[in-house]
Amino acid sequence: MSQSFYITTPIYYVNAEPHLGHAYSTIVCDAAARFHRLLGDEVRFQTGTDEHGDKIAEAAAKQGIAPQAYADRVSGLFRATWPPLAIAHDNFIRTTDPAHIATVRLILQKIFDAGDIYLGKYGGNYCVGCERFLTDKELIDGKCPDHDRPTQFIEEENYFFRMGSYQQALIEHIERHPDFIRPERYRNEVLSFLKEPLEDLCISRPTSRLTWGIELPFDPRFVTYVWFDALINYLTGLGYPDDPLMAKFWPATQHLIAKDILKPHGIYWPTMLMALAKADNKPLDAYLYQHLNVHGYWKTGAGKMSKSLGNVVAPLELAKVYGADAFRYFLLRDMAFGLDASFSEEALVERYNADLANDLGNLFSRVLNMLYQYRGGVVPAAEFPQPDCQELLDLGRQAVQGYSQQMQGFHFHLALSEVWQLIGEANRFVVRAEPWVLAKDPAQQKRLDAVLCALVQVLGLVTVLIEPVMPGTSLAMAGHLGLELPELIGLARLESADLVAAGTTLGKPPALFPRIDTAKVKAKAEKAEAKAALPAETPSPKEKKPMAKEAAAPPAQIEYDEFAKVDLKLGTVRAAEKVKGADRLLKLSIDLGEEDGPRTVVAGIAQHYAPEELLGRQVVVVANLKPVTLKGVESRGMVLAAVGDDKVRVLSPDTLLPPGSKVR
Repeated sequence: MSQSFYITTPIYYVNAEPHLGHAYSTIVCDAAARFHRLLGDEVRFQTGTDEHGDKIAEAAAKQGIAPQAYADRVSGLFRATWPPLAIAHDNFIRTTDPAHIATVRLILQKIFDAGDIYLGKYGGNYCVGCERFLTDKELIDGKCPDHDRPTQFIEEENYFFRMGSYQQALIEHIERHPDFIRPERYRNEVLSFLKEPLEDLCISRPTSRLTWGIELPFDPRFVTYVWFDALINYLTGLGYPDDPLMAKFWPATQHLIAKDILKPHGIYWPTMLMALAKADNKPLDAYLYQHLNVHGYWKTGAGKMSKSLGNVVAPLELAKVYGADAFRYFLLRDMAFGLDASFSEEALVERYNADLANDLGNLFSRVLNMLYQYRGGVVPAAEFPQPDCQELLDLGRQAVQGYSQQMQGFHFHLALSEVWQLIGEANRFVVRAEPWVLAKDPAQQKRLDAVLCALVQVLGLVTVLIEPVMPGTSLAMAGHLGLELPELIGLARLESADLVAAGTTLGKPPALFPRIDTAKVKAKAEKAEAKAALPAETPSPKEKKPMAKEAAAPPAQIEYDEFAKVDLKLGTVRAAEKVKGADRLLKLSIDLGEEDGPRTVVAGIAQHYAPEELLGRQVVVVANLKPVTLKGVESRGMVLAAVGDDKVRVLSPDTLLPPGSKVR
């Protein structure tokens, strides 16, 4: 049955131009929206820009232009960034839109009339970067921890929202709805905030020091504070209070944010919505969103991306080089939703060559070329069932189910893992079935028909499954397979019927993802690293140079027979959890393809991986190591990892292989 799905990005503050972090948030929302369209849901996807406040007025003044002109320019950059990244939003909202200003003033008046906004006097540590007052506890050495600069002590009259009066109601709602904020770590973080008494929220700025904002309807001497303006955009976009869109979509609201704005979205916003519900004579939870979905940071070698650090990645530049679909795939495949991830162009290219060129591109090309060579491009009918062909098709339908479950939970990397496991199985099936051998044997032609038919149907499944992440590639594959638009096919049809009809004539395939020369990319990265490593200025002669490290002695050489004693196998992580009382240890359940099931291995990588980051991942295990007991847990093996100066990364193959595969 069709359901409603309303997803929103945070509206992006126009003090900075679009970068990788903005692109990731928006691509996630676009992929989720496209997935729910595959489910047959009614979908609305909204993004936009947040344009009022101190920082915008300050930035505009530095450029010698009016705040509106400054906001128009940067908002235009955001709007222009999304189409080349294949992002198809339904609504782009600006906080300077007349409709939004009217909605903010309406809601302010309602909450004021209900007695939840009052005039008071306040003195405190004000951070221009955060655009809020910070408590003494939040300061580090007298500075804002997020912006590393001193705050200003400001004392003035302002209007306050009685946020504290909704604290207990919010705690109870979160406890009754465990997935209200997800992943769970961020739910716990909000509950931790709520253990301390909530102070009332300052929601205004006097026009004597800030005029760039929405004037309070009940006192023209003040403009509203940026969060009480910006957060209301989610309601404005549905035409609160009377537009039919409110009734259709608001109960199905999914907000998506980065973790740096968790507190405003996890505390300020729901208490504001409770106050609005009270003003509208409705139950306090009447307007609460369904889920707040929180993701981590993309980091480069210099840490979190920041304009001030000069390590911002321009998304359109990478999309121009590698294609929007490859860029989207990398972001959703390499970040476990909710955790931080490291970005590099080299990693993008490695993923491109391994997953897109070698796996998907190779499967598409080899299957359609064999079809063209052996059957003139005509899809044959599988007249006689073949057990291995049916097994491949069954794996395809299982992949659809696993993919759907992971996508609904915002586990995009695991959903894509389901698809790529199917692609890997199909490539291995080609090797086992040997169609080129069958083609030479007149007695095996029915068998060849069944093999080719099964492979073409798997390509059809993959075409639909990748649409939310790689819409351009999906559309191209659909065109060559003679399919209708993947969005019109939907997920329901994938579990019950063949997509590509027998008798359909298909042409020779194009190269979906030509391989990229990794040497050139590596040379480019090394050049950039060398440039970054150059000192800003010549060191003073008085400065003491660090002593060179003493060269380590080379390891002793061993004979091959000694190495051969080590039984290295590839395993798939089926479960992972922290070991109680050990900050550095994870307890892993690893499938090595053994008859007695997965074995338990304890790995000292808890400071480098969250447990959920390893689920479904393939790792290399020393399988014949004597068992040891660590913190009360018996470990039957050891996971191999590469150890750098400040990080540890487990070793994994560049394509999925059967558990238990020998490593040598």
